[in-house]
Amino acid sequence: MNGLLLKVSGAVARVTDSALGPHQTAVIRIGFSATWLLFLLREFPHRQELYGPDGPWDWDLADQLVGSNGAFTALLWSDGQAWFEALYLLSVVWSVLLLLGWRTRTMSVLFMVGVLSLQNRSVFMGDGGDNVLHLMSVYLVFTRCGQVWSLDARRARRADGARARGELPRDRTGPALWGVLGLLLLLATLAGRMDGDRFVPALLWTVWLAQALWWLVGRCARTPQPRGLLDVVAHIVHNGALLVIMAEACLIYATAGWYKVQGSRWQDGTAVHYPLHLEYFSPWPALGDLLTASGTLVMLVTYGTVAVQVAFPFTLFNRRVKNVLLTLMIIEHAVIAVVLGLPFFSLAMIAADAVFLPTSFLRRLGGAFGRAGAGVRTRTLRVLPSRTRAEGAPVPAPRTGSPGEPVDHAARPGHVNGPDHADRPGHADRRDREGREDRGDRERREDRGDRERREDLEDREEPGGRGPAVPAPGKAPGTRP
Repeated sequence: MNGLLLKVSGAVARVTDSALGPHQTAVIRIGFSATWLLFLLREFPHRQELYGPDGPWDWDLADQLVGSNGAFTALLWSDGQAWFEALYLLSVVWSVLLLLGWRTRTMSVLFMVGVLSLQNRSVFMGDGGDNVLHLMSVYLVFTRCGQVWSLDARRARRADGARARGELPRDRTGPALWGVLGLLLLLATLAGRMDGDRFVPALLWTVWLAQALWWLVGRCARTPQPRGLLDVVAHIVHNGALLVIMAEACLIYATAGWYKVQGSRWQDGTAVHYPLHLEYFSPWPALGDLLTASGTLVMLVTYGTVAVQVAFPFTLFNRRVKNVLLTLMIIEHAVIAVVLGLPFFSLAMIAADAVFLPTSFLRRLGGAFGRAGAGVRTRTLRVLPSRTRAEGAPVPAPRTGSPGEPVDHAARPGHVNGPDHADRPGHADRRDREGREDRGDRERREDRGDRERREDLEDREEPGGRGPAVPAPGKAPGTRP
């Protein structure tokens, strides 16, 4: 009995003490924001036909449908072209900022508003991935998805460093941003724009009031206990949302798998053959013919798809088997993206699958991207200065004029530095010698700065040693400074 109580108390402490799965939620944030961003950019030339007021599903039809089902969409607040263009462009901006992790709590709310507004405006524009994106955009609001791999995480590290130095960091952008959004939300509510579905307005007001309470406690509380209590509540909400995301992904696969089991084409092993020969799902007809040329291959893929989808929820209790099936499903979605021409559906499903990726793998993946980025920056710093000089940039000739004047002024008759002045004994030699000394000092300072930057970069890349000697940028091997 005591052992059971210890396990229960340990589980409760784990759920309340921290926000679990920071790398998984970061991948979900990046995956879904990138999917929506790429979709908006690809459909930008066709936005009028998809969601605009002049599309086949016009404003009146959308207004009647929303009036019957109570769905939330800000696009129906006005039937003007300017309002549509502004909201479409804002959706692109919100997706970019959420992808970068800037003010993730705010951007997750605005990202949800953009997704719901466009999708509920034209509900028949989608291929299945829009349903997953629709749900996940709501779940992301409840998560703390900016703990790692975000601009918020970098700002938090800088704030911790400032506190360690005894400084008191101030955040003015966050309160100002939430103040403006609160005013806009109040105006929309008073104007009657939130009279449809009660869930989204209630969610928006709840998030705004929670952020206001968080800010007030941080400013006015004299003890850390109130802020600690709010942290516990935030951790519980985050972990609950993460559990819902995992359950949603399992439900999608279990439902798809069991419905396939009931289909006669899936039972006889020929179901995969038919979509590969539909014109709508055949961007590469030759590739579809190649894959369906073997009846055995079609049967194996058909049965394998059903088996993987039905079995996946039950493999969560075994990490190794789960990782194998997860890899197979990601490969399957990648093939669907190429063969059937459904890239955004596949991206959405892969982003949903990422919640089950092992933390160790995600850390190694993040470290690999970090090293790749550092390598690109290092090569850029090394190559650009040397390329500038190696490509034959002319070396400036010794100046005979005063600083700031063109060189040909020295040979101009009647000029103060003209022939009469330059012919004085020793004057030209002294001026040339001073110019050479100035250039030598300037080159030595540049070379010393280049060497210091190169040594600093090499120390960062190879903590255990200095590494091989590398010529200074802009200097060929064996040349003197």
